Amino acid sequence: MTSVATSAHDAPELSPGSDLSSIAHNPARIPILYVILSVLLVISIVPMYFYSAQVEAINRDRLKTNEMLLQNTVTRSLADDLSQHERSLRMMLANLSSAIQVASGGDIGSKNIEAPELRALLENFVSSSDELAYATLLNSDAKGISAGRIVPDAFLQRELQHAYDAARDGRAYNGQALQIEDGRFSRTVVLVSAPVSYGGRFLGMLGAVVDLQFLIRRLHDVSNGGLIPYVVDAQGRLVASGTAQYVTGQDMKNLEIVRNFVDEGNKAQLAATKEFAVKTERNSVEMLGTYSPVMSLDWAVIVQKPQLEAYRGVYEMQRTARLLALMAVLLSITVSIFAARRITKPLHILTQSSRALARGDFSQRVHLWSRTEIGELADTFNTMSQELEHFVEDLKRAAEENRALFLGSIQMLAGAVDEKDPYTRGHSDRVTRYSLLIGREMKLAPSFLETLQISAQLHDVGKIGIEDHILKKPGALNAEEFEVMKTHTTKGANILRPVTQLGEMLPGIELHHEALDGRGYPYGLQGEQIPLLARIIAVADTFDALTTNRPYQQAHTPEEAFKIIQNLAGKRLDPVVVAALIAVYARGEIRIQRFSIKRPVIADAAAASASNPSTAAPVLGPATLERTRV
Repeated sequence: MTSVATSAHDAPELSPGSDLSSIAHNPARIPILYVILSVLLVISIVPMYFYSAQVEAINRDRLKTNEMLLQNTVTRSLADDLSQHERSLRMMLANLSSAIQVASGGDIGSKNIEAPELRALLENFVSSSDELAYATLLNSDAKGISAGRIVPDAFLQRELQHAYDAARDGRAYNGQALQIEDGRFSRTVVLVSAPVSYGGRFLGMLGAVVDLQFLIRRLHDVSNGGLIPYVVDAQGRLVASGTAQYVTGQDMKNLEIVRNFVDEGNKAQLAATKEFAVKTERNSVEMLGTYSPVMSLDWAVIVQKPQLEAYRGVYEMQRTARLLALMAVLLSITVSIFAARRITKPLHILTQSSRALARGDFSQRVHLWSRTEIGELADTFNTMSQELEHFVEDLKRAAEENRALFLGSIQMLAGAVDEKDPYTRGHSDRVTRYSLLIGREMKLAPSFLETLQISAQLHDVGKIGIEDHILKKPGALNAEEFEVMKTHTTKGANILRPVTQLGEMLPGIELHHEALDGRGYPYGLQGEQIPLLARIIAVADTFDALTTNRPYQQAHTPEEAFKIIQNLAGKRLDPVVVAALIAVYARGEIRIQRFSIKRPVIADAAAASASNPSTAAPVLGPATLERTRV
């Protein structure tokens, strides 16, 4: 159907009439076959992907919501159950307190505390519920009676003391969860107490030790559903758990969800669901958990579940969707390969030729015969290549001419400035040369060096706007004249600012008289506030000023100039730039030519000194450089 050949003068391995399809595969390009296949796959798979992703996201959100609702329901139910138990116990204690007051006639002192009626009331109270393990009645002298199935140990005795202290203050007391006895007889208990008073007078304390076995059974039932339930107090210590994984009294604040409850404190009034991580010795398990506060006890019921289990349905759905997607991809690839091979061979040739054209090889030609529109495309490609080749050559030639004209114009402008000041003739050219040598020594980018060249060439263009009587004055400037001379930096920047293409060069023109110590002009910038462009030109400018004859000074030798410049390094001049200039000079890349002026320097300086001592030319140093016309 097609006949293919190509020719290119810059590809020696090819000859006219060679078959481009025999060229070795270039891994840097993508064959058109793959492009067509990719399009077909994108058209068939992307919609399905977005649909499946949307379905997965919806189902994941629903499942997460359902899991949160489940956890919220479980924790809320347990919290309400605990609150109800606490209210019931408080009511029982209140009833018992009333009965004790009636039976004792409001007197449970040392004479009446041992009364059989009071003991009978206490024993009946304990036997009325399997949840009550122990009860005690203490009078105002901390003496009393007790009844129950357990004997208080040291920890429970301490809790009783805390409860008694709270009762004396008129407060009810909810103690810490304690583990009593050992082995299969071990029990988790908690002390609940209330003050006994009559007519506003403190009579004693009534305390009950509650066996939390009912709570542990509820937690155990919840754990059979895949959740990990437990209860913590306000300090984050474990009260009870449905598994043997945790122990009563254990500090649980290493879990983020427990820390959240503890941090909330009394503000934790509503259930909250969190995603958090549980770190083990080997790995970290992502969890989903919910806590519901028990306000009356300052406890929280918490349930948690590994996210892998909570979101199992989503993960299974994702695996199924990916399997179906893979099957669809394989089917699409099979169909696409069969269809794409019919059109890819000529497109393969055109693609190679187009890439050669994109690389700048406008001599590339394609010899392709085809009965389809691809044959016409090949002829159009060859015509376009020929026209582009001529057009690019013309552009390159015009660009070189424009660049030469641009640089020449800049050099002429700088030369015009130098001609205006006969004492600094050639100054701009020398500063430009020194600046470029410094920039290359500092290994700056070629684009930066190009900017540096233009900026250095035009750094004194503002002197066009300085009056001749100041610019050509054959001596040092006085303070008023020096203030006028300083305006040449901003004048130069303002002259060139309308030229958009020179925007990058303006910092070197406007700021080359700034000093690192902030004593420069026009803005008094310091250190890194001064652009590198201006710091380089400043060093080159200073070096040329020191090594050329001026009406107010004799030229210094390069060695003398470097001593002065080194003294200025870190104060006025950038020490890195100074080091680069010294390195360039040490290699012999700088040659100093002596330039004479029409009037003797010493005589002029002496005359200026005699007429105006303030303008005498001293030995050049940092202070003198501030008044030199560079």
